[in-house]
Amino acid sequence: MNWDDFDAFCQVVEHGGFTAAARALDRPKSSLSASVARLEAGLGTRLLERTTRKLRLTEAGDSLFRDISKPFAQLRERAVDALAQGGVVQGTLRIAAPYEFGAHHLAAVACRVMGQHEQLKVHIDVEHARVALFERQFDLVFSAIEHSFAPSTVVTRRVYSLERGVFASPHLLARHGPVQGPQELAELPLLAGGDDTAWSFSGPAGAVAEVAVRNPRLRSGNAGVRLEAALAGLGVARITATFCAEAVAQGRLVPLVPQWRSMPLRIYALLPGRKLVPAKVRVFLDALEDEARQYAQAPGGG
Repeated sequence: MNWDDFDAFCQVVEHGGFTAAARALDRPKSSLSASVARLEAGLGTRLLERTTRKLRLTEAGDSLFRDISKPFAQLRERAVDALAQGGVVQGTLRIAAPYEFGAHHLAAVACRVMGQHEQLKVHIDVEHARVALFERQFDLVFSAIEHSFAPSTVVTRRVYSLERGVFASPHLLARHGPVQGPQELAELPLLAGGDDTAWSFSGPAGAVAEVAVRNPRLRSGNAGVRLEAALAGLGVARITATFCAEAVAQGRLVPLVPQWRSMPLRIYALLPGRKLVPAKVRVFLDALEDEARQYAQAPGGG
């Protein structure tokens, strides 16, 4: 009996199907199918009912999965910890990140790390909505929300603070006139993020201001959508400075109330709460934090 076939069966069930399991494990779908078929033949019973829409456990399959899934998950965890103790950076690093952060800050780091470690592969999923924590077997999840409420199986580690500002097109300002302070932003159409309820600012001599985000002209968690709407003159968008730097340099967007500093976008790295961090995760976070330090020290850095 091949114990790898038992593990393949568990992985297929845990991921909800052969396709998802093959993607997560970076294995051919046919290989997983062969493993499960071989296991069924060896046990002399059907474990899975395969349909075009979903996978269903038979009674024998459900009983087997309940008996062996936890021990195999623990074995995988021990294997990950053992690899973490070694210095070889290898395997596939699976990352999920918000669009505004992933599109402009992870690519260069990923390329540099892969250039230094030939046995490493990186998969980056750029998400427009919140990512379910490790539901899809990510090694790293980047989030703009500090998960202080996260379970003990998740480790939170802040890695980035991104400068943000409020921007509008010259056409919009020509129609509405100049903006002297944050409170005047409420008189303009706002282009809000998915969870925005207020925009906070700190100003000269320790002054603070907050603009309530009520009934915005546009609401989207996708920074690219907000940027396009701002360029079209539809409203004022709060966006990270790096994300709209090209449009500002071209004169297509204008920063508003530059003497007031918008609350930065803080990005947190969320890791499965293992005792040891795998080498592939460790080197990526080290490279990212090195870039964060350089960004913070640069003129205008957050």
